[in-house]
Amino acid sequence: MPRLTAPRRQAEVCAPLPAAHAAARYARHLPERTLLYALVQAHYPDFIARLEAEDRPLPEYVREEFETYLRCGVLEHGFLRVVCEQCRAERLVAFSCKKRGFCPSCGARRMAESARHLVEEVFGPRPVRQWVLSFPYPLRFLFASKPEAIGPVLGIVHRVIAGWLADQAGVDHASAQCGAVTLIQRFGSALNLNVHFHMLWLDGVYEDTTERPQRKPRLHRTRAPTSAQLTELAGTIAHRVCRHLSRRGWLEGEDESVFLSDSAGSDDGMDGLRMSSMTYRIATGRDAGRKVVTLQTLPGDAGSLEGDAGKVGGFSLHAGVAAEAHESHKLEKLCRYITRPAISEQRLSISPQGRVRYQLKTPWRNGTTHVEWDAVDFIAKLAA
Repeated sequence: MPRLTAPRRQAEVCAPLPAAHAAARYARHLPERTLLYALVQAHYPDFIARLEAEDRPLPEYVREEFETYLRCGVLEHGFLRVVCEQCRAERLVAFSCKKRGFCPSCGARRMAESARHLVEEVFGPRPVRQWVLSFPYPLRFLFASKPEAIGPVLGIVHRVIAGWLADQAGVDHASAQCGAVTLIQRFGSALNLNVHFHMLWLDGVYEDTTERPQRKPRLHRTRAPTSAQLTELAGTIAHRVCRHLSRRGWLEGEDESVFLSDSAGSDDGMDGLRMSSMTYRIATGRDAGRKVVTLQTLPGDAGSLEGDAGKVGGFSLHAGVAAEAHESHKLEKLCRYITRPAISEQRLSISPQGRVRYQLKTPWRNGTTHVEWDAVDFIAKLAA
């Protein structure tokens, strides 16, 4: 009969890591100990009950987002048992939800992986500029309600910027080769619904050399756009986007009297939550429609906090941040910024009055540094 022996402890078979590699040790994420998890676990059922009382049931895909988050990283909902082939040390790795809504853990993992991929495999040592385009409130609502409208609009925006870059580089449009990566973000700094584009463009244009293979491809650098140029570009984008959306039947009217058509909404019952989130208003309960509470702890600043931007009719185009070819660290920071998760747990807290408080990363121009909700309305912001 074979002799049975007790398994050796990890300390007996694993040599301690050097101090320089101590940070590489695996530490299991414990979501159930975080404030966000506690808030969702305690108040998500209340949110569902409040919506049902108002005859506004939550769509199944939104329910799934919350319910899978509550199982993400929790061992009792499933795990992998990982064993080291050399020392036989074991770890339990809980299953993750892999959702793209508000889960900070999965969002942070995706951010790190995406940023590394963009820096090392996509851009490489080339100059890159960030272009940010935000839209008027009605179009934010349209894009949130009808995601199928976003793709053609993004194509219009890319063609406008690519054409401008080719002109600035002195390269014919037919032979100009541009490069861009776009992240469509749905959230703002105050957890508000805000569909906008973060675009990383090569800060220059390559010229197609297919017919002249003896010529080595060369990047024709372009200068940073001026405020006047950004305004002109924003105007071109606004005109073409509104013309396209009008042809599709999502906008009605002419010139400055343009408004969303009746077909611009969705049929999933989420339009009320979306509109409240976009306009910083309370979504449910007896205070529905009122402005959310904000804290102004700094003096107002009449100047712009985002630098020069071109603004036309609610469209805002900004292109003030760039990384040179040798600034891989700055490029990675840009990539992490555009791929970041929607919510930062470090900025989430409970006020002395028991309300959910969220600190803005950058204060607003009027001095606002925090926004507050009651717990159920905070869940409504996550749902939107």
